[in-house]
Amino acid sequence: MADKLFGTDGIRGRVGQPPMVPETILRVGYAIARVLGRVCPRPRIIIGKDTRLSGYMIEAALQAGCLAGGAYVWPTGPLPTPAIAHLTRTLRMQAGIMVTASHNLFEDNGVKVFDPNGFKLPDETEGEIEQEVASGVCVQAPGKAYRMEDGVGRYSEYCKGTIPFSLRLPSAMKIVVDCAHGAMYHVAPMLFRELGGTVVAIYDKPDGRNINQGCGALHPEVLAAAVLEHNAHVGVAFDGDGDRVMLVDSRGRIYNGDQLLYIMAADAQKKNKLCGGVVGTLMSNVALECALAEIHVPFTRSAVGDRYVLETLHARGWQLGGEACGHIVMLDRHTTGDGLVSALHILAIMAETGLSLEKLAEPIQLFPQRTINVPGRLKLTARLQEKIDELNRECNGLGRVFCRPSGTEPVTRVTAEHEDRATAERLVAAAASLVEQAMGKVPS
Repeated sequence: MADKLFGTDGIRGRVGQPPMVPETILRVGYAIARVLGRVCPRPRIIIGKDTRLSGYMIEAALQAGCLAGGAYVWPTGPLPTPAIAHLTRTLRMQAGIMVTASHNLFEDNGVKVFDPNGFKLPDETEGEIEQEVASGVCVQAPGKAYRMEDGVGRYSEYCKGTIPFSLRLPSAMKIVVDCAHGAMYHVAPMLFRELGGTVVAIYDKPDGRNINQGCGALHPEVLAAAVLEHNAHVGVAFDGDGDRVMLVDSRGRIYNGDQLLYIMAADAQKKNKLCGGVVGTLMSNVALECALAEIHVPFTRSAVGDRYVLETLHARGWQLGGEACGHIVMLDRHTTGDGLVSALHILAIMAETGLSLEKLAEPIQLFPQRTINVPGRLKLTARLQEKIDELNRECNGLGRVFCRPSGTEPVTRVTAEHEDRATAERLVAAAASLVEQAMGKVPS
């Protein structure tokens, strides 16, 4: 049986440990080319990466494997994940590969693969690649490599094309852009300047080791402080590969994915452009569900992860969905989460309505939510679920408690939310203790 390589968000792991070692990654590249070669004899593959130091090694191993498998390869250098999804589709590639571990620190890396339409591969194709990896490498007719030089420009023009052509940011509008020392460092500041805004770029100097380190969408409080320091009108924070976004208003208040989803849904509904409803996840705040109900917008939850959001959107024929972490999917604009496109969409709504972020998000007041990451992945048993259900009954409809194993890190995420912050803290501590007992970390 072939080893399981793909998780909920591609292949990911600690660099220097399987599968993030050159031998395995070379086999992965070869396997991708061979599987695609069953449909197209000389598959065309674009390969991008974020700013991690290990990206050079992983990119080279992937490229060698793809070439050995007979593919033609276009490496792009550092680009955001959504840029690779876009270029895969518009350049009519057979696949796009992104070397990234998204929001993780530089010690980790990973491989995401997109199909010709810019969507992540289906489980069946990932299984075929895993089977081919187990078969080894046999070079017969090597392919060719061509460096892509204009990826940044192509992607930037696409992003600007997702908002009204008439949108201009006043030069008096000061925007702080936190690039997380990641793949947006040479894209986002330039684009906001091209639209007319005055840009203060922070954490835009990647050195290979500082990606996501105390900055970006995972640490929006840093952006909030910078917005206040620079007396800016708005702040935008991305994660390392650019598929997430958080916003901050002029008073330093943070707006996460749930609030941004509400703003987008409410705006689309007013314009009679909302297709169906909104897809959130198990982690979406109860306040989002309540606020959407107030404006009669259907809402449903998927499992955590953008691939599950996408699956639910496709199944229902809807277009808008996302996660509280700032990963937002707008299928009328893109095939995957795109932090830059999401930020531009919010700015466009602000410009069209003349309303501030605070005013647009006023109808959604988030319940206090607290998450504890317990080391180790725990499968939820009936006995543990019964105890979690007991905690949920304590909420009396004013909150909830749940836990799930992470799909990207070796932890179990325990979450509680409640209209009362102290109650949320008590519930999450109690639930985390139950998970630790189930893992045998503490006496029961």
